[in-house]
Amino acid sequence: MSHASYSIGLIAEILDAAPVFSNTEAVISQLVTDSRSVIDPAESLFFALKAQRDGHRYISDAYDNGIRNFVITEPGSVEQYTDVNVLIVSDPLIALQQLAAYNRSQYDLKVLAITGSNGKTIVKEWLYQLLASDFNIVKSPKSFNSQIGVPLSVWQIEEDHTMGIFEAGISKGGEMESLAQIIKPNIGILTNIGEAHAEGFSSHQEKLKEKLKLFKDAELLIYSPDYSIGLSPQELPGKTHFSWSLKEKADLQVLFIEPIEGKNYVRALYKGEEVECLIPFRDRASVENGIIC
Repeated sequence: MSHASYSIGLIAEILDAAPVFSNTEAVISQLVTDSRSVIDPAESLFFALKAQRDGHRYISDAYDNGIRNFVITEPGSVEQYTDVNVLIVSDPLIALQQLAAYNRSQYDLKVLAITGSNGKTIVKEWLYQLLASDFNIVKSPKSFNSQIGVPLSVWQIEEDHTMGIFEAGISKGGEMESLAQIIKPNIGILTNIGEAHAEGFSSHQEKLKEKLKLFKDAELLIYSPDYSIGLSPQELPGKTHFSWSLKEKADLQVLFIEPIEGKNYVRALYKGEEVECLIPFRDRASVENGIIC
């Protein structure tokens, strides 16, 4: 995935990799984790990830598709090739994340991160539609919010972007810290905390606290006390907070929701004044997502 661009030599330094070069002038603009998804092979760097399948098994496929730059842990997997650049690391996934984090550090743009059990992708897409006329936005493609998807998303940041909107998802404890280091959001949005991936956590509270790690250095956290039960505002990350609620007093307190002809009319209290809007959906999840946006 593009658009950042670095020399293979600089990438070796960033990753503190053991390099074997055939062409030190090679320029990398695309990160590849799937040998079937190659757009510009000459500028692609293939990461042999050890996930459900070992990426080293697909190096020959990537080579046949024109890739000549590889991040690996097993030198023997490329010994038959003499025209490749190889970066040997202890963990290609960590290397992928380190490279994306480096790219993020090179740009001073406003970054908004979204996490929660549901609604991440919808909120991201709706915010993009609302803000695209005012900002040049880079955003997560599709639902790229995993340990692999987040670095591929952040790799897209380039100089003319003025805002990033990225989503982050986790399935067990200990996963969010690495995503926080990659995204480094200025603004955080917590959608809701439901039962998704409950098996990866010992309790609802553990899952909530793990998700909130994404926002530990954020300037602003947007959240609902309806979904942060058990934590006081003082325990939440972020320098400042903006709250919304369907149940209790908040910065944006929803007073009532009324279905009207396939839509929902929402009235809320904000800074002592009543505000209203019409959300073109009937289901509860879409109404909450609309309120967040």
